[in-house]
Amino acid sequence: MTVKPKDLPTGQVGKKSEETPLMKQFNGIKAKFPDALLLFRVGDFYETFGQDAIKASKILGITLTKRNNGSDGGQELAGFPHHSLDTYLPKLVRAGLRVAVCDQLEDPKLTKSIVKRGVTELVTPGVSYNDKVLENNFNNFLAAVHIGEKNNGVSFLDVSTGEFLVAEGSIEYIDKLLQSFKPNEILFQKQHSKKFTESFGDKFYTYKLDDWIFNFDYGYEKLTAQFATQSLKGFGVDQLKEGIIAAGAVLHYLFETQHDKVAHITNVRRIHEDKFVWLDKFTIRNLELVYSTNENAKTLIDVLDHTITPMGSRMLKRWVVMPLKDLRLIEHRHKAVDYLVRYEDKVEAFSIQLEQAGDMERLISKAAVGRMNPRELVSLKRSLETIEPVQYLLKLSKNDALQYFCDQMNPCKSLVESLGKALDDNAPVAIQKGGVIKAGVNAELDELRELLLNGREYLQKMQQREIEATGISSLKIGFNNVFGYYIEVSNTHKSKAPASWIRKQTLANAERYVTEELKEYESKILNAEELILTLESRLFAELISSVQEFIVPIQHNAHVLAQVDCLLSFAICSTKNGYTRPVVNDSKVISIKDGRHPVIELCLPDGQSYIANDIYLDDAKQQIMMITGPNMAGKSALLRQTALIVLLAQIGCFVPAKAVEIGVVDKIFTRVGASDNLTSGESTFMVEMNETASILNNVTDRSLVLLDEIGRGTSTYDGISIAWAIAEYLHENSKSRGKTLFATHYHELNDMAKTYKRIKNFNVSVKEINGKIIFMRKVVPGGSQHSFGIHVAKLAGMPIKVVRRAEEMLAKLESVREKVNDDKVESTLIKDEKLQMSFFQLNDPVLEQIKEQIEKTDIDTLTPVEALIKLNEIKKAIGVK
Repeated sequence: MTVKPKDLPTGQVGKKSEETPLMKQFNGIKAKFPDALLLFRVGDFYETFGQDAIKASKILGITLTKRNNGSDGGQELAGFPHHSLDTYLPKLVRAGLRVAVCDQLEDPKLTKSIVKRGVTELVTPGVSYNDKVLENNFNNFLAAVHIGEKNNGVSFLDVSTGEFLVAEGSIEYIDKLLQSFKPNEILFQKQHSKKFTESFGDKFYTYKLDDWIFNFDYGYEKLTAQFATQSLKGFGVDQLKEGIIAAGAVLHYLFETQHDKVAHITNVRRIHEDKFVWLDKFTIRNLELVYSTNENAKTLIDVLDHTITPMGSRMLKRWVVMPLKDLRLIEHRHKAVDYLVRYEDKVEAFSIQLEQAGDMERLISKAAVGRMNPRELVSLKRSLETIEPVQYLLKLSKNDALQYFCDQMNPCKSLVESLGKALDDNAPVAIQKGGVIKAGVNAELDELRELLLNGREYLQKMQQREIEATGISSLKIGFNNVFGYYIEVSNTHKSKAPASWIRKQTLANAERYVTEELKEYESKILNAEELILTLESRLFAELISSVQEFIVPIQHNAHVLAQVDCLLSFAICSTKNGYTRPVVNDSKVISIKDGRHPVIELCLPDGQSYIANDIYLDDAKQQIMMITGPNMAGKSALLRQTALIVLLAQIGCFVPAKAVEIGVVDKIFTRVGASDNLTSGESTFMVEMNETASILNNVTDRSLVLLDEIGRGTSTYDGISIAWAIAEYLHENSKSRGKTLFATHYHELNDMAKTYKRIKNFNVSVKEINGKIIFMRKVVPGGSQHSFGIHVAKLAGMPIKVVRRAEEMLAKLESVREKVNDDKVESTLIKDEKLQMSFFQLNDPVLEQIKEQIEKTDIDTLTPVEALIKLNEIKKAIGVK
């Protein structure tokens, strides 16, 4: 059916008097999905109307037309051929639109009235099975957040894989999970719109649901119905009230978006907060684990990911943002990687098998929801055929860690056998093209194919048989468009025609007859293609049905293969980059010999080697390393590489170092770099203070803390005071003695080592030759007394006039400082008005009020966090953001 002018709407939406039957149908369907762009199937096209057409034409670059309707204007139209849906749909979804796909639900040939239509799928950024919408190596998570009175819940569902996760905790914990999982769409209740934005920002694609949906009883009912259980105890989530509410909201949304075939969602798993290292959102951002805010920047996952399967690549990203705290599991992974590093030929053997495994996880999900095409079923069969060879290799390893996976897999032999017998290995993508089912599987199908492919030969055999039966040597079988197939006999022999033949046409010199066999053959051959399609579709559906019985074991196979793939990736990366096996234990020591930054070392120019450094931290002798040195010397890289080495060790990978011992770390905090949060009205300094306050409020004696240039967002003396107080708090708080790397420009902090026994001074060494500096990038004991800031400015290309003036000012300031230190001037730092004025010499009532407030503050009882808050209040009072 093609689009005819009379089929298209002619009036504006909502004008009842002008509605055509098609327009009335469109309006009724659109009313059910007002916030979605409606793709309305009309014949061979998907059409959009009105505002939807305007949006679609801009996003897709298709022509926007208008059907005139007298003086009232016209209806905007924009459409594309139905077979181009996979090309255009992903563009609409990636533009952040919800797209309702409305199809024809009956054959137009079989109805005399308007064709019945309905929405067959509502595709959103978080809900899709379309390969063109999904990214192979990334999960497509739909999340739901429930903001409770005391606690909060979150759930994550990737409908394309069936993975369903749930957790609950503080707003900070939920925020951390959202940053880790990066959901493509987040659901939340309408009444908490303001709280959601305040807590999690506005960077996510979100959709608001009615408040009644976020109800415990409703969520519990949805989950138990999905899993066909009486309770949720078997999943270990029955006590997560807020999490259950969030999970129920996700299931509700699936049904609301016409995704009611969800047999592949077979369980829900709890994210155990106490099983994984805490990485807050700042740390995930600062360490650039999976994503980077800098365009074209290389991340840790870029270095690590040598996975072969898409499911392995997706799992690896979760491993990276969720390092383990369980020593047994960490050792299990290290043991497996150690074997694979020592036997490279085994890595190659595993790789060959995994290359055939494909994306088993998403393939079985497609089978579960009936969206699998024949070629994908062939791919699933080949994937399952890899299970036994992988099991053999795992068993052959005689490595406990790898043999564990061997027993976890199910080869699904009966399914593989039945698919092998029935499914053609060269099956096409579209079942309409035929050739899906092997010959010999179904006699009727074989006969139909024989009729279609060898019809002439069949007729010749029939003709010869009739000649022999009747003795009419001139008998022939023919065909025309009017009478179809017939047997023609000349008048000379018509008396020999059997009584069972039916006369069909009389000619001048001959008679034409039909037989029951010939009529049956005609019916078959004329409808052979349609019958073949119908029969193959039925047989293919039966194969899909047989696959659906193996959803759970196939999903488990996919999960195990993904883990093996991740371990192979660790081994390949470790071998390629010269990593060593770390020792992870329950001590409180971090000892790194010749550590390297895993990303930076691969980005160096050819011929330049990375300068390795040692790091030692414990809770008894060297808890805090105070590291000074100029910009560009490598302080920030040193901090990040320490965190990455610890993280690599605790995800089960080898590490870029000569030797490493790590007492298991429970949290990694980084305060490295900051940027203005202008949308929230927060300055760089306020962002820095928020991040630092989060660290101080959550640090434990097993935490690793990385602080870079704390206090630089404010004046020098404020900054020094804040940095000093923070270092002191970390040292003196017996319950929070986090192992800390503290990089700073404030050389005054070197004096802390004289008073605080677990603070040690280090600096990143440089050499000064003829007024030029050379960065050695080596950490050595002792504090640095120079920042070399002017040298760095010169290297950056600062105009020479500016550099010389800066040198003059530096000389004058240092001269004044020397006088201050010699007690030759008053304690006011600098009396030269050209350089600096005393803060409280200004005749300003606001400043006098601040002075009075500071004098009344009891510093001895003031906590670091309270000091930061008070400082921010003072800044606001004087109009500084």
